[in-house]
Amino acid sequence: MNFFKAPQLGTALLIGSLAFLFSNTAQGQHASPWNAPESVQSQKNPFPADNASVARGKNSYKLECARCHGLTGQGDGVAAPKLGKVLPDLGDPAVQNQTDGELFWKISEGRKPMPYKAKALTDDQRWDVINYLRSLRHT
Repeated sequence: MNFFKAPQLGTALLIGSLAFLFSNTAQGQHASPWNAPESVQSQKNPFPADNASVARGKNSYKLECARCHGLTGQGDGVAAPKLGKVLPDLGDPAVQNQTDGELFWKISEGRKPMPYKAKALTDDQRWDVINYLRSLRHT
């Protein structure tokens, strides 16, 4: 007895494959917690968040970060769709409530798919980027 006809089997396989793909994609979009070491959490930004620092940070951000994180930090950069995960909105409290030390460490060290920036940006540039990120805070 023939339980499945070819079109029905093809449809069942297609539906099953799509369900598997979407369930794995959804799981991949939510990253595991990314915690900086306690030793860096109290580190303070040595640069005041004045207009000059924010402007320098914005320039460095555009060169090194915007491709993935987007020009305004909303995770909508041109390379973001290729990463297989949803990037955080950098103005959201989940990012903004982190200390300067935590952000500096994360920018410096990176984590897949985010490359580390310790060689691409100087310490001063990374601190300026943090001042720029603070300007993205949602009010």
